[in-house]
Amino acid sequence: MTTSAHTQASLLTARDPQFIASLMPVWEWFYRYYFRVTTDGWHHIPREGKVLLVGSHNGGMASPDMVMMMYDWFRRFGTGRLVYGLMHPYAWQVSPQIAGLAEKLGAIPAHPKMANAAFDLGASVLVYPGGQYDMFRPHSQRYQIQFAGHKGFIKLALKQAVPIIPLISVGAHDTLIVLGDCYDVVKQLHQQGLPWLYKIDPGVFPIYLGLPWGLSIGPLPNIPLPIKIHTRVCSPIIFERYGEDAAKDRNYVNACYELVCTRMQQELDDLVISQ
Repeated sequence: MTTSAHTQASLLTARDPQFIASLMPVWEWFYRYYFRVTTDGWHHIPREGKVLLVGSHNGGMASPDMVMMMYDWFRRFGTGRLVYGLMHPYAWQVSPQIAGLAEKLGAIPAHPKMANAAFDLGASVLVYPGGQYDMFRPHSQRYQIQFAGHKGFIKLALKQAVPIIPLISVGAHDTLIVLGDCYDVVKQLHQQGLPWLYKIDPGVFPIYLGLPWGLSIGPLPNIPLPIKIHTRVCSPIIFERYGEDAAKDRNYVNACYELVCTRMQQELDDLVISQ
């Protein structure tokens, strides 16, 4: 989708605090009774100012830890405090109706212009760099951070001179059981003439056990199992230097990326041990 100034403005103003507030009772029920969430570390987020929230995706398309993190943000800071979440642009192509509802929650396309426009409003931004590769990683890798080498979020933090606040969780990747990925096989079939659904290359083609399909193939929506989730907000990561020059320094960007991945993996390892 395009990212013209008009489109940017319409997407940023689509966020609806009243709509968010109307969903809070529903999220609260899932938070308290379905996922029985425990959480900690929220003191790491300042009451004012903008930050880049960087999370690890878990649990397939449903990503229940992300939704529970959203609920925690809104109940602590209110629905009025500006925060936008970067969502894959394919969402608008696959289902404009669902994407429109997500816009009301603060979803914007994962594009540098959109993220910078959100920061320019004084908002915080939420990003899950690993995307589909992270949310559908095999169950055996459920305790591993997987960002698939995506470093755009590092450049964004450097250009905007904002701290990175890591978000991690344990439990959400047990809400479905990803057995493996047959993408290479499906890609070969595509090259032989099998069309991609919605003409979109999904990048992954998982095989998983979960509701409502039982055994499922492909990046399909799922109903998460009622597994207890523990979420954690980690201490801020602040780099030594910021600015355009830092964001253009490939070696520095790589070093910052490795720092974030290492720090988040250490935090995740500690959270797993504490369970």
